Amino acid sequence: MNYATQSSSGHQASFEFIALMAVMTSIIAFSIDAMLPALPLIGSDLAVADENDRQLVVIVLFIGLAMAQIAYGPLSDTLGRKPAAYIGFSIFIAGSLLCVFAWSFEIMLTGRFLQGVGAAGPRIVSLALVRDLYSGRAMARVMSMVMGVFIIVPVIAPSVGQGLLFLGDWRLIFIALLAEGVLGLAWFAWRQEETLREERRAAFSLKRIFSAFADACSNPVTLGYTVAAGLVFGAFVGYLASTQQILGELYGLGAMFPIYFGANALAFGAASMLNARLVMKLGMRRLAGSGLAATSALSLAFFIATLLLDGHPPLWSLMGYLLLTFFFVGVLFGNFNALAMEPMGHIAGTAAAVVGSLATVISSVLGWGLGQAYDGTVRPMIAGFAALTILAGLAMFLAERYRRHP
Repeated sequence: MNYATQSSSGHQASFEFIALMAVMTSIIAFSIDAMLPALPLIGSDLAVADENDRQLVVIVLFIGLAMAQIAYGPLSDTLGRKPAAYIGFSIFIAGSLLCVFAWSFEIMLTGRFLQGVGAAGPRIVSLALVRDLYSGRAMARVMSMVMGVFIIVPVIAPSVGQGLLFLGDWRLIFIALLAEGVLGLAWFAWRQEETLREERRAAFSLKRIFSAFADACSNPVTLGYTVAAGLVFGAFVGYLASTQQILGELYGLGAMFPIYFGANALAFGAASMLNARLVMKLGMRRLAGSGLAATSALSLAFFIATLLLDGHPPLWSLMGYLLLTFFFVGVLFGNFNALAMEPMGHIAGTAAAVVGSLATVISSVLGWGLGQAYDGTVRPMIAGFAALTILAGLAMFLAERYRRHP
């Protein structure tokens, strides 16, 4: 299959470029999803008292990710894209080493925080690289292609984690993450050229950085789509935090959990690839609006059904809901990111940091709240998807209203 696409500058996005960007982004997904089958063992071995506190292994990584993205944007605008990525990869590797040798839950969480801080670097740099080379619908298409390749990781990561648990204990999963960080760093250093020439780099200045942050945060279109992305991703983080408890324990799937989780991820990836084909014809806004409306309506209807079924619907109906929901959500993410970044070409690195950090802060707080609300039923998770996608629709409406009538 030919994944090449053409930018206005004549630059072709090869499959290798798309794959490398997907690897840089997928470090986050693999760090989360490979852990899910191991959460009960980690909680048991490290003496976690409250079962819901196991969710911190997921949430703390998101907190590190949210806090660090603010730094990597200005760093990439000042030092260049490659040095900023090198810093991130190095911190991720250090965090992985700490997790491998963790002797307490607190040390584990410290390592996970560092993994999040480190993984933010490759993620922000990958967004800035795409924005350096593309704009408009072409940028949305490349981002959707990246998401399509990237989604292979959530499909297989829980199975990889489960397989490593068959071979040994949960520390093997962190050894695998360590290897991914080292290999990703080597590939990036060897094959990716610098896209921010020295004459285009801005001298490090706190005044310039604050001005750029103010520019990104004060743009209603960028801010509106960033908030919308954070709200939808908050529901997704809530799902990630509690999915092992819901599918693995409440529905008793056990070792079959990775297969059901992977099916949901596959629906997400299929939508991302379809979006890459449709966005050039239908446009980002039409697809994002349709996906959001479908997700809201479906979640609201299924939440009513869960009330009638005492919060424990049959597994087939829950999986049907999740597959459809993740298909529609898969249409949203690439378009939301592209729409948020569209007005920010003049400060792509800093804007990527603001968009990524703010969306992750919102999603981490909301996802933690939804995860902690787990009460042995699916009601909190479904209610989260319904409420947050409706609020995201409002944020999108306000952003579009300003865009048409500034």
